[in-house]
Amino acid sequence: MIPPPAPIELRTVRPVGPLVIAIDGVTKLYQMGEETIHALRGVSLNIHKNEYLAIMGPSGSGKSTLMNMLGCLDTPTSGRYEFNGQSVATMVDDELAEIRNREIGFVFQTFNLLARSDALRNVELPLIYAGVAPHERHRRAKETLESVGLGTRIHHKPNELSGGQRQRVAIARALVNRPSIILADEPTGNLDSKTGVEIMALFDDLYERGNTIIVVTHEESIARHARRIIRIHDGLIESDGPAD
Repeated sequence: MIPPPAPIELRTVRPVGPLVIAIDGVTKLYQMGEETIHALRGVSLNIHKNEYLAIMGPSGSGKSTLMNMLGCLDTPTSGRYEFNGQSVATMVDDELAEIRNREIGFVFQTFNLLARSDALRNVELPLIYAGVAPHERHRRAKETLESVGLGTRIHHKPNELSGGQRQRVAIARALVNRPSIILADEPTGNLDSKTGVEIMALFDDLYERGNTIIVVTHEESIARHARRIIRIHDGLIESDGPAD
């Protein structure tokens, strides 16, 4: 007797909202001695609120440059970049820093936590830079840590936490300012496979709760958690479509 086929996992794809990022014909050139490196060669894409997308590409593809551009860590050599309707391409450093603090929540592969500060203080940092009053930032940081399953670890320092818990602190820090976008760079790169699965399950849950997520990765298994995959090669978008 032939066994019935395994049930197909149904994944929620939420309706997209307003346009958050609009990039049109963006290039990025770097000068390395006498050689000019064309890191991006006329990239165009739109990202809307409520999307969950992955950016994939091998080393040297332009993936990291595109991530830095999306995160306002760098500006294009030419082309148009608008974030929530504001032109980013011509912004000065202070304006870029304001967008990074208020609009983009970063999650890094290496966690980037302050070693001598507890989880609560680490999560409060973006609120300190934003000028939020101490009582309010304490409340919001505690609430956000609870939302990622760390309500009993708020006074633990990074060296008292597991790798997965440290990444959860980093995710809470990214969420606490209620940003337009969460930008995660290889979020499971320093984690074992079991912990990586748990962190990606958390990202799935954050998407279901209404967050807009961009994950930059070289791993197919990580990218497939997203609902849209952008593949970049030699500074160009090779494909852009729904995840299988």
